[in-house]
Amino acid sequence: MKIHIIFVSKPTYIKSQREFSNTLHRFDELDMKLLFELTKDGSISVPILSKKLGINASVLYSRIKRLVKKKLIKKFTVEIDDSLLGIGVKANVGINRDPKFKDDIHKKFMETPEVVSISEVTGRFDIMIQVYSKNLESLHAVVIEKIGKIEGIQNTETFVELQKTDKDPVYLNELT
Repeated sequence: MKIHIIFVSKPTYIKSQREFSNTLHRFDELDMKLLFELTKDGSISVPILSKKLGINASVLYSRIKRLVKKKLIKKFTVEIDDSLLGIGVKANVGINRDPKFKDDIHKKFMETPEVVSISEVTGRFDIMIQVYSKNLESLHAVVIEKIGKIEGIQNTETFVELQKTDKDPVYLNELT
């Protein structure tokens, strides 16, 4: 099980490492150690975590429950090997749209199974979506036949993922 940890507060601009550290003061060192361990292995049992951290299991249970209640841990999930499901191509698609069709376009993306995430962004695009497909031919079909035909889409630019390396989020680096 993989735990995705998502901060739910309003976005702020952080100017320095010290300022970043100050934003974490609501959560103590044990909270951050828990997040670090759970992010590395969300399936770790609390008794094993207890031995690893040298903290009583009941304390860890209550801390995890508190982190969920405070919505720092948003959900528990699994990490899947997409290639075993036949997903051979992942791409990000930058999209410009007519603002009048914003809600309709979003709804259409939500109904498109190949679209796995939708982000409104700044910069040269209005929206970035992530698309999973079996191969380049099916990606082409999704972009041209599904996305390109949605009313209000003005243009698209597709970025095919060649390689991806995930790294620990910056808030976990505080511990190392």
